[in-house]
Amino acid sequence: MTITDQGQHSAPAGTQDKRGMNLTLRVWRQQGPSVKGKMVTYKVTDISPDMSFLEMLDVLNEQLIMQGDDPVAFDHDCREGICGMCGLMINGQAHGPQQTTTCQLHMRSFKDGDSIDVEPWRASAFPVIKDLAVDRRAFDRIIQAGGYISVPTGTAPEAHATPVPKKDADNAFDAATCIGCGACVAACPNASSMLFTAAKVTHLGLLPQGQPERDDRVVNMVAQQDREGFGGCTNIGECSAACPKGISMETISRLNHDLLGALRAGARPKS
Repeated sequence: MTITDQGQHSAPAGTQDKRGMNLTLRVWRQQGPSVKGKMVTYKVTDISPDMSFLEMLDVLNEQLIMQGDDPVAFDHDCREGICGMCGLMINGQAHGPQQTTTCQLHMRSFKDGDSIDVEPWRASAFPVIKDLAVDRRAFDRIIQAGGYISVPTGTAPEAHATPVPKKDADNAFDAATCIGCGACVAACPNASSMLFTAAKVTHLGLLPQGQPERDDRVVNMVAQQDREGFGGCTNIGECSAACPKGISMETISRLNHDLLGALRAGARPKS
């Protein structure tokens, strides 16, 4: 199936001679989780290099709607690179050729005439809902298994009452930048969620507030990760390379350290 946008995009004064890009898109279309999907070819024209990738998909969907076809379903929310919703495989790379979120990937990363493959995350723990949208509630269940702290009620303590070493504070902040987009899972050949789980475990484990549940947290979250069907970590490193927040694999080392310590101390996951 081939569709060409015949509409004209207005340009600022003095730039009428600038041509947009013409692109061929091969998009994964799947009506539902139990329906067999396939790649469908579309053409889009006059795409501004300053558009984000999601804005380019908006243009495609406008064309499809105008022609009475079903628009392509894809996840998005804030479009500011902080919510983690916009998970797409673009030419076989999580979020595309730049280490960023899909909503912050601009079309200037491609060339006029390029063919672009657009697919959903590929992992059994992320079943396809429709087209490019996948169900990532497995991440929510991992967090629910232990990603919390016990906070006594009453007056909040003064912010500097409990000193935290700067190195620990910096490492905790770096881990806490995880936005749960799932790029680590999509990029990993094993579909492992170890970088995500490690980020959620260690940013609390490095701080005084996270110590009461430290052992229970790590064993319960890792156990839930296994129950969700994610693959095992073999330290390939694709997860960190694809992470839009650049979370280091050292985070996984901290999780393994905490997990071994918790198991030796007798902690066991809840059934």
